[in-house]
Amino acid sequence: MIMKNDIREMFGIEYPILQGGMAWVAEANLAAAVSNGGGLGLIAAGNADADYVREQIRKARELTDRPFGVNVMLMNPAAESIIRVLCEEQVAVATTGAGNPSKYVTDLKAAGVKVIPVVASVALAIRLERSGVDALVAEGTESGGHIGELTTMALVPQVADAVDVPVIAAGGIADGRGVAAAFMLGASGVQVGTRFLAATECRVAQPYKDRLLKAKDSDTVVTGRPTGHPVRVLKNKFAKEALALERQESLSLEDYENFLSGTLRAAVVDGDVEHGSLMAGQIAGLVQREQPAAEIIREMFTGAGSVYRERALEW
Repeated sequence: MIMKNDIREMFGIEYPILQGGMAWVAEANLAAAVSNGGGLGLIAAGNADADYVREQIRKARELTDRPFGVNVMLMNPAAESIIRVLCEEQVAVATTGAGNPSKYVTDLKAAGVKVIPVVASVALAIRLERSGVDALVAEGTESGGHIGELTTMALVPQVADAVDVPVIAAGGIADGRGVAAAFMLGASGVQVGTRFLAATECRVAQPYKDRLLKAKDSDTVVTGRPTGHPVRVLKNKFAKEALALERQESLSLEDYENFLSGTLRAAVVDGDVEHGSLMAGQIAGLVQREQPAAEIIREMFTGAGSVYRERALEW
């Protein structure tokens, strides 16, 4: 039995877990599966346009009658029009990254959309709380995809101490032990990305999934630092070449960004596991089999309950 919880009550969901807004990965099918499994699924807008987002929202509504949301990358040139779509469609929540959503908060909340930005620092968390957001995702550097510098263990308790809104922990969470740890750090919920890459309903190319399932603890590296938006990925030829380019003193940022362009799509859609950007977190080694999203969620929270009971007996 799950106890009273801010995130569960905010959305009327069974488990306080959000599925990460993974660009090119988190679409209607995965979002609906997570929501049907008792969590809160997210559609990733990524660099898509507003029409795509509206289409995905309506598709998700055909697959679930439960709450779900959309993750908006604010550096997307179409961000403002996407926000308008979220207001018109009245999704449950907008999570945001790569920017400050403050100017959109009033309109979103007026439309009944909860606003939950992803933060990588206490300073940003405090500033966004003042803008009226409903909760915050404190995401540690262990995450896959775009990352900050602080670890989850260090970031979450400091954010939780600094703000009054609920905090959702993200980064390095893949099983019940991670969920239990997040709550002990002061979080009211968790956001999980990498584990859901191996969900049966996740439509990434099978070679991407297979590479993830073979990953070990030391199989991720951080690329893209020269752009100001570092990204954690699985090691492959692409990652090796990206890091080699970063070491060149004469590196042109334009050339480097051209090299990176299209590599995530190559991984997710085309299944190019050598030249594609295989975004994944440091807990990739804990992801060992494909499972339905609902099973993943139940397993994580059953595991968390077991951890609590076992440790309570020891104490």
